[in-house]
Amino acid sequence: MTVLAAGKSDRILVTGGAGFLGSHLCDALLGEGHSVVCVDNLLTGRRQNIVHLSSESRFQFLEFDICQPFDFGRVDKVYHLACPASPVDYMTHGIATLRVGSAGTFNALELARKYSARFFLASTSECYGDPQEHPQKETYWGNVNPIGPRSVYDEAKRFSEAATMAAHRYWKVDTRIVRIFNTYGPRMQLNDGRVVPNFMKQALRGDPLTVYGDGSQTRSFCYVADEVEGFLRLMASSEHLPVNIGNPGEFTILECAKKVIEITGSRSGIHYEPLPPDDPKQRCPDITKAKQLLAWEPKVDLETGLKLSLEYFKQAVAAEHRQAAV
Repeated sequence: MTVLAAGKSDRILVTGGAGFLGSHLCDALLGEGHSVVCVDNLLTGRRQNIVHLSSESRFQFLEFDICQPFDFGRVDKVYHLACPASPVDYMTHGIATLRVGSAGTFNALELARKYSARFFLASTSECYGDPQEHPQKETYWGNVNPIGPRSVYDEAKRFSEAATMAAHRYWKVDTRIVRIFNTYGPRMQLNDGRVVPNFMKQALRGDPLTVYGDGSQTRSFCYVADEVEGFLRLMASSEHLPVNIGNPGEFTILECAKKVIEITGSRSGIHYEPLPPDDPKQRCPDITKAKQLLAWEPKVDLETGLKLSLEYFKQAVAAEHRQAAV
């Protein structure tokens, strides 16, 4: 992790801090010696992701909807991660997703403006849509369906990027934008519809793994510790334009399914279903910019990351089974 300069401790706001990525970011910031104000309305975030921080004097949790104006006091940095991020969540909470990407983003930017705080937007590779450029560079404008079922998330993030750049240009807010590619690891929800938790859950139960289409569509999976390290390096940089942070190791969905079966020791087979609408056929980051500007690249390969995540998913599946039996 980035080493904190001697004597320098910031008060940092993390929106969506009880979510999967947000909670890991809170851990990392506290580990650097900062004070963290974690704000989350718990629509998709979970208290259990941050319960281990409840006795930490430098950590404060506030249950609040940032679509409402807010001011929690002076902060030095703002990490804006609040947003449903999985297909199941953002398709269930489509209006809330659009609101947090618009009103929520502006409220967070207003706070950064008021206190001259550095602002960090967690954007997404979904800004590239179903890309016609491969791998995807930050200069690619994307191929996005603005009215499709995924548009509530895609356009919320694209609008957030536009708002962030406008705040930088017109308000002189010191901003950063990260485009996150598929990230996985402990604290993911079992039923959030993303590839790794879906496959882990099904394999550990002994159920067939659901592969959409013929499984030839590709994704690039970044382990959460690598992703958070990229966040910290980008925030410490002076780059205002978007930066891809993801793992350029590209796998087909079918390859990922077989890897999960192998690592879990499951006897599960593969079950094929039709592709969902607007499902991207390819997704892989060009991380040349991150390498050059941040001296960052992922260290954890997919097999290692899945092994690091296995115990968490075993416990999560067991807990779900116990709850269902009650």
